[in-house]
Amino acid sequence: MDRLKAYLIGFLLVVLAIAAGIVWYGGWKLLLQVALVLGFLAVTLMLLFFTALTLYAESWKYGTILAIFTAISGYGLYLSATWQKLNVVAGIIVLFVVVVAAGIWYISEPDLGLVDRFKSAESLEKAGKYKQAARKYEKAGNYLKAAEMYEKLGWMESAAWAYEKAGKYEKAAEIYEQLYEKEKDTYYLKEAHEYWKKAGNMERAAKALERYAEEEPWFWEDVAKLYEELGNEQKAREAWEKALEYYKKEAEEEGVFWEDVGNIARKLGMEELAREAYQKFLEYCLKEAEEDPMWWKHVAEAYEYLGEKEKAEEARKKYEEYRQSIMKANEETSNFPEEKAENGE
Repeated sequence: MDRLKAYLIGFLLVVLAIAAGIVWYGGWKLLLQVALVLGFLAVTLMLLFFTALTLYAESWKYGTILAIFTAISGYGLYLSATWQKLNVVAGIIVLFVVVVAAGIWYISEPDLGLVDRFKSAESLEKAGKYKQAARKYEKAGNYLKAAEMYEKLGWMESAAWAYEKAGKYEKAAEIYEQLYEKEKDTYYLKEAHEYWKKAGNMERAAKALERYAEEEPWFWEDVAKLYEELGNEQKAREAWEKALEYYKKEAEEEGVFWEDVGNIARKLGMEELAREAYQKFLEYCLKEAEEDPMWWKHVAEAYEYLGEKEKAEEARKKYEEYRQSIMKANEETSNFPEEKAENGE
């Protein structure tokens, strides 16, 4: 049994013991009175807090409504404490139950008017109330019809969401492509790519990602890999070449990208460029290793790329020595004084 469960059981036992004590002392009537007093006290304090908060925010309309309910709850508290007019107390309880139920009912369909709540989605659609009909269709789980309503409203992102819920991924992808054409926001191309993948149309997914990479070039590598999966060698090579150009520009600013340049150049059969890139990557790693020994691992990788196996092994040994020193330091710091005392040190 976990600690939280034990606390809950303990609390419940205390409450039951107190209730039993109250019944023993004053009977069931006193227990009911105490329960009513505590209940109304909690509700009154809560309403009082929200009333003050609402009035502080200068929301006079809702502040007034809350103040009225606070007064009613306070009156119920007074009647319960003095044990009089129990029929009024019961009426107040019924009132609060009805208000809470109505509130939950309203929150479940906040966009619908009172009359529309009793109409079917079909009748709302016929009346041209597409927004209300969409909400009704959603609630009924008919996301395909909800999507159609959103399209009529021109709420295309909501339509795409509904088509996704209906499992119509290709329709969602088409909508996101249309949204890109209208808004020129690359986010929509990325979404279109994801939905074409879900729809199983990898050709369209690749085309969407390709258009995305034209504006966000760090995705050319993903485009290339996707075309490789599709067996389109020509498109894959074109994408790899664009990825190479992107990484070459990045490597001029941040040397760590020379590794990517070397890998892609080697993939494209550009051995001279690959060796030049790996040499620059090695120089970058050696410089970093002077400050942070963790980089000896990458130094070893760079030597491996260049075919210098002995130097790669030397670098790997330096990295291993560094790793062992870190592990030893961690073991020493984990031995607290009390642990050493237990070990007789």
